[in-house]
Parts: sequence; structure tokens; C-alpha cells
Amino acid sequence: MDNEKTLQDMINRFDEAFDRIKKATGMRTQVEIAKMLDIRQSSISDAKRRQSIPDSWLIKLYQIYNLNPNWILDGEMPQFLGEQRGGAFPVKEPAEAYGRKAKHHQMPVYSMAPDNTDQPGVWQERPVEFLSVPEQLHRQGLLVVRMDENDMEPVIQRGAYVGIDKDKKTVRSGALYALDMPVEGLIIKKVLHDAENARLVLRSENPKFTDQMLPADNAAERIVGRVIWVMQAV
Repeated sequence: MDNEKTLQDMINRFDEAFDRIKKATGMRTQVEIAKMLDIRQSSISDAKRRQSIPDSWLIKLYQIYNLNPNWILDGEMPQFLGEQRGGAFPVKEPAEAYGRKAKHHQMPVYSMAPDNTDQPGVWQERPVEFLSVPEQLHRQGLLVVRMDENDMEPVIQRGAYVGIDKDKKTVRSGALYALDMPVEGLIIKKVLHDAENARLVLRSENPKFTDQMLPADNAAERIVGRVIWVMQAV
């Protein structure tokens, strides 16, 4: 009996999420939604059979409409992350739909590459996927990136998900920080104080990489935040 109830809850959750997508986009049919998501209509049937909204849909809906993945999946406000974009419709649901406290948060994962098309060589927050982050690891000011280099191995492996607290920018010598560097994009390094030379030493865990130096008076504008957790295979 419990298994039947769980299955029905999953079906209801998928149907509710898909209904939010239709209402927010103003689209009525699977054909329209498949075209907007650039997928085959059969992919929608597959997702319904699995009772799971794919991450690729959440990314596309965020990129096109600024729709909040948490709102799509669970009805958690706000509906939009940032400004409401043209073509999107605000959706009102019963107040009790927003009373559920999620035990996880669907967080956008950002690329570390400096792929800003408007300003070449400048890093920007561009989501490439979404990650389900447990409640205990979530906080205000959390930024999640995917490690794209091996300079911090073995502590942080290439491909690991890295949680960064953007509210923690005061440098504590020996801690790991994310820095926004010209041309390089976002980098993660162990930061050490070199008071004698009025600079910060940016050190990799991988001994194959040499230290980088950053003048202390130029450091504040480069610090994005402190690394607070890492998710990776063991």
C-alpha cells in the first residue's frame, strides 16, 4: 500500500511540475513544449514514465524564461530568478502549495571558463547544469561550480562540484578561495598571506603547478568567496 502511495505521489509531482511549465510558458500541448525545449515529443513521454523532470529542461527554462527550478519542481517561490522575461506568465497557485519545505535545493552549476560573449576573457555566471544540494549544505550566497582543471588535485578532483560562499570574502590564510582572474576565468586556490611583500600567494595542491602572486591591494576585487564544501567521487 505504501509503495502504491509513493508511486502516486511521484506521478502527481511530475504532473504538477509539467502543468507549471505549461502555465508559465503559455503552451498547451506537448508538441509546443517539445519544440521550445528542442527535444522530441517522445522525450516528454519518457520523462513522464520515469516521473522525473530532466535537468536539461530546467536549464533551458531558466535560460529562456528565468524560471526557478525549485518553483517548477515543487512550487517554491519565487517563480522567477531575476526579472520576468518576455513570453513568460506569472502563475498563482494555492498558498498551501508553497508551504512544503524542501529537503534539497536545485542549484544552478556554473562554468569556470571565461566565456562571456560580450566581454571576451571575462568570467560570468553561466549555468551549465543543475545540482540537487542537501538542505544542510545550502545557504544564502551559495555559488556552485564544476571544477574544470586538475590543479587542485587530490583535494579537489577535476569534475567535482564545489560550493562557494560568496558572503565569505575576508581572506583567512591557508583556506581555499574562488577568484575571478582576467583571461583565466574563475580559479580555486589555497590563499596564503605574504605580509612582508604585501601580496597573496595563490597555491595549487597539485605540485606540478607554480604559485601565483596577487598584490594585496588588488585582492578584494578578485575574491569571489570561500570554498565551503566539495562533492566528488572517492
